[in-house]
Amino acid sequence: QVQLIESGGGLVQAGGSLRLSCAASGRTFSTYAMAWFRQAPGKEREFVTAINWSGGSTYYSDSVKGRFTISRDNAKNTLYLQMNSLKPDDTAVYYCAAARRPQLTGTNERDFGSWGQGTQVTVSS
Repeated sequence: QVQLIESGGGLVQAGGSLRLSCAASGRTFSTYAMAWFRQAPGKEREFVTAINWSGGSTYYSDSVKGRFTISRDNAKNTLYLQMNSLKPDDTAVYYCAAARRPQLTGTNERDFGSWGQGTQVTVSS
């Protein structure tokens, strides 16, 4: 079992930046892939980005490609999401999730077995 705690959310103006963190405990951090999802008000939770166990492979949704960067520090058991050029449409609760395997096998919620409680990101226009 993996426990995940997100932090770093907040209110930012359009065009600004935020960096989210996700601290993991439980299973050895370097043995599973990780991802970020988000859920906007009135919408379903959607995939944002994912990274494999080593950080050598990443995948982004088209909506954030070129603006967001996912990374991980296995020595610190921490996942990061650097968000630049933020838009009001990026407003959502952001969740980190741990996969069941080291490699990326999909972007569906069912591919991830552990979830954090979420952190709110609000982008004002």
